Amino acid sequence: MIITRTPFRISFFGGGTDYPGYYQKHGGCCLNASINRYCYITCRYLPPFFEHKFVVRYSKKELTKTVAEIVHPSARECLKFMGIEQGLEVIHTSDLPAMSGVGSSSAFTVGLLNALYSLKGQMQTKRKLAFDAIHVEQDLIGENVGCQDQIAVAFGGFNKIDFSGQKEIFVQPVTIGQEKMDYFQSHFLFYFTGFSRYASEIAAEQVKRIPENLKELAAMKEMVSAAIEILGGRIDSLDDFGKLLNESWVLKKSLGSLVSNSQIDEIYEAAQGAGALGGKICGAGAGGFMILFVPPERQARVKEVLRKLIMVPFQFENIGSHVIHYTPY
Repeated sequence: MIITRTPFRISFFGGGTDYPGYYQKHGGCCLNASINRYCYITCRYLPPFFEHKFVVRYSKKELTKTVAEIVHPSARECLKFMGIEQGLEVIHTSDLPAMSGVGSSSAFTVGLLNALYSLKGQMQTKRKLAFDAIHVEQDLIGENVGCQDQIAVAFGGFNKIDFSGQKEIFVQPVTIGQEKMDYFQSHFLFYFTGFSRYASEIAAEQVKRIPENLKELAAMKEMVSAAIEILGGRIDSLDDFGKLLNESWVLKKSLGSLVSNSQIDEIYEAAQGAGALGGKICGAGAGGFMILFVPPERQARVKEVLRKLIMVPFQFENIGSHVIHYTPY
């Protein structure tokens, strides 16, 4: 039996520039961090005593005789990609809800691939896991997804990720002192808006509008460098990171009509009115989690205003996808 643990991620800047339709011509750049909230995948070969050959459990339970019959797209395509023929059981559990903008789909794919490789007795690099997940999601499933999520959850850490060419990807950890990192993290509040969404549907509109959004995407890409410069500066200038998040959110909303809605705008405006300097909806938009940058002395007021929403405490993590349990047969 294999159990893998794969972190979710928060994307701060550059989201949208990681779509192949953009970065292959213009180059992309993202700033994101994996967090200590996880996707867990349990895999084991299934004993040959049942009518079914494959079991896949997530929010639903599937019992099938062939891989092709599996409805869950990532589970089906990962098993095909890995050439799995022996009976198999896959169980998914998670700390956060699916379709919520924290890279949950990619965490599932990366975590399952990690488990399947491990089940075969193979150890793969984080880069291999990330690139295989990109192939599964973009080429085999055909989803409208970028490349930052797979990299973020496979590698783990707080990273600047550059994209160029066909699939030339460079991961550079953000290096700031622990005292500043702790102070930086103390500024974030993380809320579930209360509704989920299909990211691929929202992203489809953004991908289609890439040619008309080149100016906005270039500006969002430049914000990555600006954010890193802020992080490398004086500790008392970190408020500028929050203000930059606000500028980025304004730009992001212009990328497509589905990015935000009246409910999200109402939540964000209430948070700003209570003291938040900036924030954004995580992922493609339209729901899921919202990250807010709030100076510690103002957080009590923001928490009061948003008391009806679920707040999730978190910390950055640096491990990425990894095996937490291995029992060989």
